Amino acid sequence: MTTRCGFVALIGEPNAGKSTLTNRMVGAKVSIVTHKVQTTRARIRGVALQGDAQIVFVDTPGLFRPRRRLDRAMVAAAWGGAADADIVVLLIEAHRGVTEGVEAILTELPEVAKGRKVALAINKIDRVEAPALLALTKDMNERYDFAETFMISAEKGHGVEDLKTWLAGELPEGPWLYPEDQIADLPLRMIAAEMTREKLTLRLHQELPYQLTVETENWEERKDGSARIDQVIYVARDGHKGIILGRKGETIKAISKAAREELEEFLGRRVHLFLQVKVRENWLDEAERYSEMGLDFRDGNA
Repeated sequence: MTTRCGFVALIGEPNAGKSTLTNRMVGAKVSIVTHKVQTTRARIRGVALQGDAQIVFVDTPGLFRPRRRLDRAMVAAAWGGAADADIVVLLIEAHRGVTEGVEAILTELPEVAKGRKVALAINKIDRVEAPALLALTKDMNERYDFAETFMISAEKGHGVEDLKTWLAGELPEGPWLYPEDQIADLPLRMIAAEMTREKLTLRLHQELPYQLTVETENWEERKDGSARIDQVIYVARDGHKGIILGRKGETIKAISKAAREELEEFLGRRVHLFLQVKVRENWLDEAERYSEMGLDFRDGNA
């Protein structure tokens, strides 16, 4: 049997649906999904199987105009993901059409995706009528020579199978890079930290700015088969710590419970999760924090 294997980079603006699409393709949650933009920080890889092909998805951070060091490192990671891939898929939102952000990506794309096939995936198609969809398809294909165009709903699954089948057929021949049952190449410690960060973002998206990160400090396998996981939530200001803790610690308890339940489901066993909140005013300027997120600190240089 001839096997195929390769990397597919999903690029697009923040909130275009890249993480949702990765999770849908892989069939499990490997990338965090929230209503807040810019939640994906590192290049999370999901591994999907389609027939004799293994598709390794590089889910990149959203491409936007960077202002801070963290933003610059995230954008560098996104373009780096595209440059390392065999195939690039540009994801845009049907109801938003050709935004300024999409235009900016199209300007960079010929250089970054040189020599690679680029497919267009128009997401959230359930939000627009057919004529608008056809006009958008025509407009985008006049702006860039896409190998193929797909109309999908990552959330509902429409058109996703067609995209997956096409990708599988376009990948280079070669041996699989990961074991059959592996769905992501992130260390479990990082996946666990991402799950907690997602719960924080979902719970506090009105109040809390982006200046927080979560690290798994300790992971202990217990004799009874359960795991003890200790995590630190770093915030930039004292006031943020109070927001996360909540009145009489109610907020952090709720976040901890939600993260623990999801971790238990993901790992298929009992988890004892312990969260601590620490104030580190300058964590956004610490190289170590970036390594923990899978980003390159130097990419953030202005």
